[in-house]
Amino acid sequence: MGVAPPPYRLETERLVVRCWNPGDAPAAKEAIDASLDHLRPWMPWTEGEPTGLDAKVELLRLFRGHFDLGHDFPYGIWSPDESRVLGGSGLHPRVGDGALEIGYWIHVDAIGRGLATEVAGALTRAAFEHARVDRVEIRIDPVNQRSKRVPLALGFVEEATLRRRLPAKTGGEPRDVVVYTMLASELPASPAARVEYRAFDAAGRLLD
Repeated sequence: MGVAPPPYRLETERLVVRCWNPGDAPAAKEAIDASLDHLRPWMPWTEGEPTGLDAKVELLRLFRGHFDLGHDFPYGIWSPDESRVLGGSGLHPRVGDGALEIGYWIHVDAIGRGLATEVAGALTRAAFEHARVDRVEIRIDPVNQRSKRVPLALGFVEEATLRRRLPAKTGGEPRDVVVYTMLASELPASPAARVEYRAFDAAGRLLD
């Protein structure tokens, strides 16, 4: 069972969360470069960073293509006026049929403000209400205490610790991962259901 297309754009109380476009490359590069020291302990993809602007353009072209084709759904997290990238997120269909995984990172200058919880809450609702999945997952390194607070604040259940499932850091061994899940039937009673958002399609039309 596949998933229905999620929204291209979400607007929350403090953020715009939208599909990446190639023209976003300068803002994305600034955010990633500024946050590398903060992200390196948790994000395996940072091992190849920093990269040049042309590489960022190509990466965001790939992200947009995956989104348009329904293969994967990466999002940029923006300030309300879209002048600044505050992080990145995504709905990733890599955790089995009828399910999506939420990933997220926040600009080093914006941590501690609850933005990851706001984004993850809106994407949780969008996954259930628009993509029509039965399960949403968030997977976190067991030692990342800040990140672990996000799914718990939204009402996810700590389901399991999977051993040696995360890619190894340079010179190390694969790491464990804690899996948090929410089922569609659990959304209405969860704190995630109280995260307000508006959703839009690729043409900018408001979705019900």
